[in-house]
Amino acid sequence: MTNDHRPATRMLSSLRRLDEVKGAVRVEDVYDTDIADLWSALTDPRRLGRWIAIVEGDLRTGGHIQARFTSTWSGAGRIDICEPPRHLLVTMEPGTADETVIEAVLSSVEAQTRLVIEQRGLLLADLPGRGAGWQAHAEELAAYLSGRQPAPWRERWADLIPAYAALGQPAEGSGGPGAR
Repeated sequence: MTNDHRPATRMLSSLRRLDEVKGAVRVEDVYDTDIADLWSALTDPRRLGRWIAIVEGDLRTGGHIQARFTSTWSGAGRIDICEPPRHLLVTMEPGTADETVIEAVLSSVEAQTRLVIEQRGLLLADLPGRGAGWQAHAEELAAYLSGRQPAPWRERWADLIPAYAALGQPAEGSGGPGAR
């Protein structure tokens, strides 16, 4: 039996080397909703729990959170920037060897909203899996916003891994989530 509700392998994520050990994953898509609604889907704990993660804690600049993602990753975070409705920066696992930064930048595109999410500080060897994971999360968000049921995260991640693994080692690059 085929699962016809899964999107084709359209690559939403890109992988970038930051140095000899660490890299970044950038996922970008345009969503059929206004910027205020998309911001709410990214920052309202009730809405986050419907598509990406259960988040508890102080969700304002300087606040600390605990998150449990649909991908099964869980851990602590710190809100470093929260500028509604355009910019969110969260440090995950602050102060540990596993520290990464997740940055979301939103911009209006006519009646839609462009969302760029970049996670920096990931081990280079982990980039293909993280690229596939962030794409699966982006697809979960699109399904949630349109009222559809997303593909099970783990299944979609497994479907995407070969495409991201085929990208090979990323080149060193610059630019953050707002860059084009």
